[in-house]
Amino acid sequence: MAKPVTVSDETFESEVIQSAVPVLVDFWAPWCGPCRIIAPILEEIAEEKGEQLKVAKVNVDENMRIATELGVTSIPTLVLYKNGRPVERIIGAQPKQRLLQQIEKHLA
Repeated sequence: MAKPVTVSDETFESEVIQSAVPVLVDFWAPWCGPCRIIAPILEEIAEEKGEQLKVAKVNVDENMRIATELGVTSIPTLVLYKNGRPVERIIGAQPKQRLLQQIEKHLA
């Protein structure tokens, strides 16, 4: 049963860029209402797609460097990485089905 992993500026390279499976990175903050709304959805996706997909969470308040480098200006922002490269960017809270539609086309 896969769970979202917490990623920091220091672990982003090893957890996301070097991952053997695609990684959906959630840029969020504890004070963000829409971030709290999609958190349980991302947990469900992590459990359901655990073999094919890693879900990672980056708290932008604690990890500003990577969020700034990637141009994250609003949260929640979800970035799907495949083979170390960003292939999809989703901004704002989305229903689970819409998230899955955008993610699954990148899963082999």
